[in-house]
Amino acid sequence: MEVGSFLEDCLRAAAARQSPDVSAELKLNYCCCRDSLCAELASLLQEAVDMKWPFVPEKWQYKKSVSPNDKTNLSDLINKHLHQLLVLLEASIRAQETQSALAVVFLVDRFVYWTDESSRLLKIAKLLHRRHPATPIAPQLVIRQARVYLNSGKLQKAEYILSSLINNSGTTGCWSYQSDSDRALVQAVSVQVRGTILQKLGLWLQAAELIWASLVGFYALPQPDKKGIGTSLGLLANILVSMNDEDFRVFRTNPDIDFQSLLGNERDRLLSAAHAAKMSVMYSQYTPLYVLTNVTTQGTCLLSYSFSLECPPPQRVSFLQQAREAFAIGLLTKTDSDVVTSQQELLTFLKAAYSITVTHKWLSTPQEVVTKAAQACQQALANFYGYSRANTQDKENLCAEIMRLIGRVKVLLGVNPFPNSDKGSFIPDSYRNVKDSTVNFTLEAFSKIMKRFQKYHASLCETTTRRCKRTKDETDGAKLCLTALGTTAETLLVEYRAEVDQPQQKGSDPSSGHLPSDFDKCSTTESSDQLGSSWQRLSLSSSWPSGHGENLSSQSCITTECDDVKSADKKEKESPHNSGSGITSLAGPRTVASSSFSSKDPNDLEKSELKQAEIETMDTEEDWMADVAQKQEDGVLHSLSQLTLKTSSSSLGDSFSSQSSWEKISAGENSPTRGKTQPGHQLKPGMGQINKSLDSNESFFILETVDYEPSPPDVDATKNHQWKVSASSEPQPLMSCNIYSNMETEVDPEPVKPATINSSVAHYNLSQLVPDQNAVTETSDNSFEMLEMDQNSHHLNELTSIEIIPQSRNPLCFSCLNHKTAAAVTPVKQFELSKQDYQTLLAGVCHECLLTKLYSDTTQFKLNRNNAAYNALHLKFSKGTGLWRAKETCVYIGEPMGMKGNEREAILVQFLHQEERLSSYVGKDYLKPKGVQFHLKDVERQMTAQYYVTEFNKSLYDKEVMAQIFFIPSEALLILNDDEIVGCLTVEPYMLGDFVKLTNNTHKKNKTYQATEYGLAFGHFTYLFSKGQEVVVDLQGWVTANGKGLTYLTDPQIHSTRTPKGPGNFADRGLRLFLEEQHGPECNEICQLLKLPPVARQPCSSSDMLKKHK
Repeated sequence: MEVGSFLEDCLRAAAARQSPDVSAELKLNYCCCRDSLCAELASLLQEAVDMKWPFVPEKWQYKKSVSPNDKTNLSDLINKHLHQLLVLLEASIRAQETQSALAVVFLVDRFVYWTDESSRLLKIAKLLHRRHPATPIAPQLVIRQARVYLNSGKLQKAEYILSSLINNSGTTGCWSYQSDSDRALVQAVSVQVRGTILQKLGLWLQAAELIWASLVGFYALPQPDKKGIGTSLGLLANILVSMNDEDFRVFRTNPDIDFQSLLGNERDRLLSAAHAAKMSVMYSQYTPLYVLTNVTTQGTCLLSYSFSLECPPPQRVSFLQQAREAFAIGLLTKTDSDVVTSQQELLTFLKAAYSITVTHKWLSTPQEVVTKAAQACQQALANFYGYSRANTQDKENLCAEIMRLIGRVKVLLGVNPFPNSDKGSFIPDSYRNVKDSTVNFTLEAFSKIMKRFQKYHASLCETTTRRCKRTKDETDGAKLCLTALGTTAETLLVEYRAEVDQPQQKGSDPSSGHLPSDFDKCSTTESSDQLGSSWQRLSLSSSWPSGHGENLSSQSCITTECDDVKSADKKEKESPHNSGSGITSLAGPRTVASSSFSSKDPNDLEKSELKQAEIETMDTEEDWMADVAQKQEDGVLHSLSQLTLKTSSSSLGDSFSSQSSWEKISAGENSPTRGKTQPGHQLKPGMGQINKSLDSNESFFILETVDYEPSPPDVDATKNHQWKVSASSEPQPLMSCNIYSNMETEVDPEPVKPATINSSVAHYNLSQLVPDQNAVTETSDNSFEMLEMDQNSHHLNELTSIEIIPQSRNPLCFSCLNHKTAAAVTPVKQFELSKQDYQTLLAGVCHECLLTKLYSDTTQFKLNRNNAAYNALHLKFSKGTGLWRAKETCVYIGEPMGMKGNEREAILVQFLHQEERLSSYVGKDYLKPKGVQFHLKDVERQMTAQYYVTEFNKSLYDKEVMAQIFFIPSEALLILNDDEIVGCLTVEPYMLGDFVKLTNNTHKKNKTYQATEYGLAFGHFTYLFSKGQEVVVDLQGWVTANGKGLTYLTDPQIHSTRTPKGPGNFADRGLRLFLEEQHGPECNEICQLLKLPPVARQPCSSSDMLKKHK
């Protein structure tokens, strides 16, 4: 049955004009539909109307002893009678039985969420509420809206909804609670979901603390909530896998967390995570999706532990076998013929299938078997990418094909049924030996925990627009409704537009504003790439809503400066990209709506009202864009027979090289092809030899090997290469009006000096040789190549022909601890991974050792083709430990998102080990071939900024300032072809909202937002925290409540004296520019509140400054 088409009918009915009197025929139809329900459904419906529970319960959820009749799932009952329920929903809407209609929405909500149709269902709920605001909305639906916002990238709105529920003890609209424990349940679920937001942001310690708080709430109920406990334990396990060991120690020893009572005495982070996951399996054993999710998490924990330094070598095979068992249990929760209707379930099946394939590789399963299984997983992931964008009929076919491929993996790897004495359960008998922990959590303890968060959530509520969109009345916390939760971003947008545009007429529609008169005069050609402020175009044909792409144009005049050595002559020869292709007005959505009302055909009236209702149900323009994007996608999708699947050859089944190449890289081994140009064909500087990797017919990446001619050492790189800032002749798209004019890019007159190598080169930190920033503008096509030539090429052969050791060995780094002398290592191709290389990456490797392996100024990578599935290594960096840790994963590189900067472009990416399964991720690739070190440095820089801002937030919180700044996490994907690295992308969660630029990397700042004041104080703080050696600048991202609420940032720059000067790192000059001009000699209110010592051009000493601060 097509759920979507039924919900569309209900949506039309909810949007249609209603007559004051309901006909007898409609009333009779409603009664007939209601009376046709089976007794069990009729009882559930009446309990929903009576507000008996805030969440629809499972039979087994609150029972200590579960009978055979209880071992069923509500989803099975709903699925069996879904047609009846949706018919009843439409009949209730037409008969104006709103309470009954919303009760049906409440009952089917969870099932519809798993069929990926929540957006339509929530629109129906909002329309009904606006027509009948006195009708209660269940807390489950309000939290569902937060989950949908989270999945779509609207983290700000999700945060506001959850904070309101937490701060007001679950109060929402007219809903009446039966008991205080029900309020505690809603708070616990809200805290749990907010923990997943912090997990998505990469704040593992803070996320773990919130998940623990939810566990206390679920256990403290009169009858503990087994479903809630199982979900939180599974989330906690996932978070512990990503957390570093120091944060785990802090979490485990927190006096407010009774870790031992629940998870025992285990001191190892990964084994604790595995234990938590196994407990979650026990709590959720009657629901196949939860079992699949949690055993896959458990297997991931055990697989990761088998490569860790803590795992005793004799026990490694045992842990691999336990991981294999866990993945097999998950794969057996469905048969090949079972229908799967959930994206999350399909993706988790794929993750389990791929993970068990990786486990078999390390268990020495025959190579050809592993290769076939890996190829099936790649093909299934390509199908899944199509499934997530297909219409209903294609989804059914694609789902069947995905499950067939997963079934093939099960056959290849011998996944057979296990002994299970409980027919209602989905776990083997061997898992029933897990003892339930005895904990003493009470509602009073949970209340105390909630009070610790009260100030933070209360402050967020103050920045929330609390106006019911139906009545236009201000509401207090006790009457907060589903549609009264918004942000103030839209208001700020209007206020600022009034400054840069002509004044708004009173009562005019703020969203239909025109372009500023000076819009085309804003120069964008000199701005920072970083997917930040200077995107060149965003075509309306793109299937993506505004969000990450807002930075393409909205802040084009607040630009990032760079050191550049490019001639003006070359710049003048460049032509703009796709002139005139940008969006020229924000009036698009409103134009569509108004034109529909201009029709004089009475038959179009209902369609017009439906269209208007759909637009009204959108909270912001981004909602409209998302809706349009979905309709566009529906019109261009291919059927299964038309879908071309492109997969690279598997790396999993290939034999490993015998030696590691981490300790020494020969100068002649930098290129994977090791080819040399013939006499007479020597390449000129800046030109490259293109070599396709391995199977050239199937290679989706270009590997470019560049042989540079050294430039004369006495040439001043900037003397004859001056360029001017000029107005762009290309019409620029306008996605938001947060424009700050006259912030043009300037040239740094100081040249980039080559790094010098002294006699201590054997202990030189290789990370310092990587250009620190990638803020090269459109006017400097080959500035990185020239930088490499000036800075590194004179010394690279010398560096790579000797042994390079980090200045100090990292005790957590596998490579540092297993260091060998250069003479004992047989060099291999630089980008080909040996068995020991894999083990090093999986166990954890420090930044310096990773660059020792992957640094090259001659071999560069560029994504050449899209829509392909690859094996990959998913790399995460922790600034706290200095370690990179990898997981073997499978990635599908989708189509470009229609957003290009001067240096990089955005690509849709889906990979199996992404933090949020239902969320979208953005891949960033350079427009021109670049070495892997540039991608790694991008990640390292952003995670360094995240490390600093976490400490800054602590200082704010200590001073009872509840504003929070986040840097969204950045990670790297090393794309593999066999065992060779053939490409690299950085990835981060997709964000929706109005993108603004607060500061650049010199003296420019946007004074429109109070967030800029926080940003300047943050720069001041980082200067002190780094002992006067670094400052984070170029702040850009998504701002809410004018900076008083939540600010999410991305793609910063860091001026640092710890690393050599680069295009975006002005080193000492950058520090001076920030201290003297951008920040200035006078501290702002935030600096003063934090009692930061005043900054000066030449401070007495950074240690003295820190002492004063403390």
